[in-house]
Amino acid sequence: MDDILVESRDGWRRLILNRQARLNAVNAEMLTRLLAAIDAAEADPGCRAVILTGAGRGFCAGQELGPDVTPGADGPPDLEKLADTHHHEVVRRMRASRLPFICAVNGVAAGAGASFALAGDIVLAARSATFVQAFIRIGLVPDTGASFFLTHLVGDARARALAMLGDAIDAETAERWGMIWKAVDDASLGSESETLAVRLSKAPAEALAAIKTMFAAAPGNTLHQQLDLEARLQGQAGRSADFAEGVRAFQEKRPPRFGG
Repeated sequence: MDDILVESRDGWRRLILNRQARLNAVNAEMLTRLLAAIDAAEADPGCRAVILTGAGRGFCAGQELGPDVTPGADGPPDLEKLADTHHHEVVRRMRASRLPFICAVNGVAAGAGASFALAGDIVLAARSATFVQAFIRIGLVPDTGASFFLTHLVGDARARALAMLGDAIDAETAERWGMIWKAVDDASLGSESETLAVRLSKAPAEALAAIKTMFAAAPGNTLHQQLDLEARLQGQAGRSADFAEGVRAFQEKRPPRFGG
């Protein structure tokens, strides 16, 4: 199947959701292939950053409403199992990965698709992109981490309204609210995301992985717990070859050559 495209570059990979006729809506089989692509990037020592984006006019329209996820003669579908086994696992893998994930949102990001975007470490969106919590429109509740991401990114009041009303917001509003890092011109989305991937692929890999660990723990930690974690991770970074190279490069007034 070609619903997940993988482009390998020097130091990074691009994973492309590719069901253009359905605005890249996902199903269990497609998500299984996406998980495999994430695992393959993680296992490749030459890969040090990942771009996740969509093909065509959309980033991801969420879960496809096919016969396997709609009520039928046999009763309601097991949406708990579907979400936990597939959608939620994508978020877990992205957040737990050593690799920085850049999400390049090129169109509509709806339902679980919005959460896949917000699970990225750095999120760029084309100005024409929209984010919508579409669950309420069909009698469902947010999943795939939406209630966590929105509460932490835009605050309780906005998060509740987005979930309960199902209104779409544009990329510039998402940037203004702090939901994403930056809204960019549509024509620049690909080049700007690639520039970030190249930059991250040349950054100190151990430090990037530690930063991901640090920020993942922050919402549940007290200040003192976070200070302890920062001290431990700083100690690890201080023993790394990349730190030694960074200091040498600073002293020699040259760009560092981090080995990862």
